[in-house]
Amino acid sequence: MDARRRTLLSVLLLCLVAPAQAETDPVARGRYLIQVSGCNDCHTAGWMESAGQVAEGQWLTGSPLGWRGPWGTTYASNLRLVAQNLGERQWLEHARREWRPPMPWFNLRRMDDGDLLAIYRYIRHLGPAGSMVPAFVPPGQAPEKPYAQFPGAN
Repeated sequence: MDARRRTLLSVLLLCLVAPAQAETDPVARGRYLIQVSGCNDCHTAGWMESAGQVAEGQWLTGSPLGWRGPWGTTYASNLRLVAQNLGERQWLEHARREWRPPMPWFNLRRMDDGDLLAIYRYIRHLGPAGSMVPAFVPPGQAPEKPYAQFPGAN
């Protein structure tokens, strides 16, 4: 086989191998899953208002915007701080817990361990940043502003 054919064959093999390597990188997979699953919609302040134009260094640092409904007022947690205190097994349990609205916990329960661990590894890759969000406010108590009002709330 001449040098040109070997070079062409090498390039073709690299084209086949490169996508497979990208799919096996758990950090890249986690980043992708964060983006397509809508995690930043709530867990990144300013994400929705800016049509997703928030620097990656600010992703998943939580939001001071409360979500008020019949359940009380909840705040999207700072996942960057939460993940730092959990091992992989603890993360899987945490991700599959039943959470108060509007967290779509039922969707996370459908993810397999590989996807949830890729998300975890991406968050850990980002490192700790930001501060804790306000604590849950029970029904009937007035939350600090700002908050979004769901129908049926007090």
